[in-house]
Amino acid sequence: MKRLLQGLALAAAFTVPAVATAGETLDAVKARGTLRCAVNTGLLGFSAPDSTGRWTGIDADFCRAVAAAVLGDPEKVEYVPATAQNRFTVLQSGEVDLLSRNTTWTSSRDSTLGSVFAGVLFYDGQGFMVPKNLGVKSAAELDGAAVCVQPGTTTELNLSDYFRAKKMQFKPVVIAELNQLEQAFFAGRCDVYTTDISGLASTRLKAPNKDDFTILPEAISKEPLGPMVRRGDWEFFTIVKWTLFGLLEAEEHGITAANVDQFKAESKNPVQQRLLGISGDVGKGLGLDNDWIVRAIKAVGNYGEMYQRNIGPLGIARGINDLWTRGGLMYAPPMR
Repeated sequence: MKRLLQGLALAAAFTVPAVATAGETLDAVKARGTLRCAVNTGLLGFSAPDSTGRWTGIDADFCRAVAAAVLGDPEKVEYVPATAQNRFTVLQSGEVDLLSRNTTWTSSRDSTLGSVFAGVLFYDGQGFMVPKNLGVKSAAELDGAAVCVQPGTTTELNLSDYFRAKKMQFKPVVIAELNQLEQAFFAGRCDVYTTDISGLASTRLKAPNKDDFTILPEAISKEPLGPMVRRGDWEFFTIVKWTLFGLLEAEEHGITAANVDQFKAESKNPVQQRLLGISGDVGKGLGLDNDWIVRAIKAVGNYGEMYQRNIGPLGIARGINDLWTRGGLMYAPPMR
C-alpha cells in the first residue's frame, strides 16, 4: 500500500494540466494590447509598407492572424522592420514577440539562437537572376561572375557551397541593405543577384523594366520559410503554430473570410465544428477562447487566400505550397 501511495503521488506531481496556462509572452501581449512583430524592411509579397504605410504581404498577414486570435483585432500589430543581421537579436531580446520575416528553418537556427520555428509558411528555394543581355541560360554558366548577395543569410552560405561543388569561381558583392543591393544589381555592379526565388520575383517587379531580367531555372537549395518565437515559452509557441495550421485546415475545408460565419452557423462536419469552436475546447487548450481561429480567418482569409493576395502578384504558382490534397506539401495535423 505504501508503494502504491508513493506511486500515485509521483504520478500526480508529473501530471500536466489539461488546460494551458498563459505564458510570459501571451501575458505581455495581452497587457500591452499589441503584438510586436518583426518583418522584412521591404520585400513585396512578404512584408512591405504600401503607399499609405500599411504593411502588406503574407508574413505581415500572418502577424494579423495571430493578433486576431490573441487580441481579437488584426490591426493591433506593431510592425518592427528587421534586417537579415538583427532579426534574431530583436526576438531574443524581447523587443518583439514574433519573427515573421521570410526566414529559413535550419537546424542551427532552431537549436542555438534561443528561438524556435513554429512551422513553414512558405516553401522556397534559392535561385539566380541575371540581365537578359548577359545571354546566360543556366546557373552552370556563371563561372567568374560577380554576384550580389546579402551577408548573414543562408543565401550567402548556399552560394559558396554551390560554386565550390561546381568547381566554379565567383566575385561576391556583399551589401546588407536590401534596397541598396537591388539598386546595385540594376546598376550593373554585379552580373547576378541571388536570393530565394520568391525574393527574386519580388525584386524583378521593382526593375525599371522587368522584362530586361530573367530568373534562371535552377533552385540550388531548400528554403522552408517560417515564423519564429522565443524558445521556452511553449504556450505562445503552440498558439502561433496552430494559427498557421488552422489557416491551412480552413482552406482544406473551403472555409474563407467571406463564409466562415455561415460555416460556424450551419456546419455539421465534426472536423469543421472543432476548428470553428462549435464543439470541443481547442481554444481553451491554447489559453484562448474557442473563436480564436474564426477571428483569424475573418482577418486574413484561409492560407490560400493569403497566398493568392500576396504571392500571386509575383507570378509564382502554388506548386509545393499547395495543399497536400492537391499534390503540395501544406498539411495540418488533426485538430482534435
